[in-house]
Amino acid sequence: MKNNSVNNLKLGIFVASGLLFLIILLYMIGKNRNLFGATFVLRTRFDNTYGLMPGNNVRFSGIQVGTVKRINIISDTVIEVEMIIDEKMLKYIHKNAVTEIGTDGLVGSKIVNISPSREPAPLVRENDILIRGKQVDTQEMLRTLSKTNSTIAFVADELKTTAIHINHSRALWRVLDDSILPDNLRRSASNIRLATAKAYDMVNDLDQIVNSVKNGKGSLGSLLVDSTFSEKLNEAVVKINNLGDSANELAAMLNMTARDVKKEINSGKGTLNYLLKDSSSVMKLQSTLTNIEKGTEAFNQNMEALKHNFLFRGYFRKQEKKMARDSTKANLSRTP
Repeated sequence: MKNNSVNNLKLGIFVASGLLFLIILLYMIGKNRNLFGATFVLRTRFDNTYGLMPGNNVRFSGIQVGTVKRINIISDTVIEVEMIIDEKMLKYIHKNAVTEIGTDGLVGSKIVNISPSREPAPLVRENDILIRGKQVDTQEMLRTLSKTNSTIAFVADELKTTAIHINHSRALWRVLDDSILPDNLRRSASNIRLATAKAYDMVNDLDQIVNSVKNGKGSLGSLLVDSTFSEKLNEAVVKINNLGDSANELAAMLNMTARDVKKEINSGKGTLNYLLKDSSSVMKLQSTLTNIEKGTEAFNQNMEALKHNFLFRGYFRKQEKKMARDSTKANLSRTP
């Protein structure tokens, strides 16, 4: 009897310990899943949950604050995720917080991340719907990484082929082994620096010239800046245009005169035709000119005779003295 009582006592202690351990374990699991304690519900919507399931964790700024309670399909493009959040987070989560589906680690289970916004907004309430952010798909990342790896492999093969060609290129190695090439390159670089310096100086000089012209300095600046110059230039252009019109009118008059003269010559009428075609008139004209020359010569002889005549000698001497005095005054006025 005594042994049975001890065994029953041991059995009772073992069963009580097992029940206590089970209760503690259930409490810890329930606490982790927010089965115990005050909670509230938030919602968010995605077009793809990427494998998210009820029971997955919900984190706010990296801190676990709840779990996914339910996933509802609203339409073919909208999926609503219902989350159970610890009631203590009511004073931290605002209505403009952003939800994203992430991964717990690189290949772990899916989680819902709630990120706060920097903009001010009121705090959330029961059953509020949070806006979604840009989703990061691990599969898409892996596909992109695979493409990147393929591209890198292709580039590595091309670089390998290029390196092989370079190693077998005799011309390239001759250039690299040429001891004169570095000196030539240094001289070329020096010449390039000198040319660059000269170009810089030339640009500065041009800049100074342009600034001087803009400021109205020099002849060109005065011509460009002076407003009266443009007015005078416009007046000169107008006068040139008027002169051209006058020249055109004169040319037209000369053309008419030439046509009239040609017409008179062809018709055998007019004074010009008489002078050009009548030989007797030409002879008379020559005789008249000869007589005029003879008369002029005789007149000069008569005037010379008058100068030596005692009646007019005094008059001509006075005129000569007056002309001499006038010439002397003119020379004195020209002398500085």
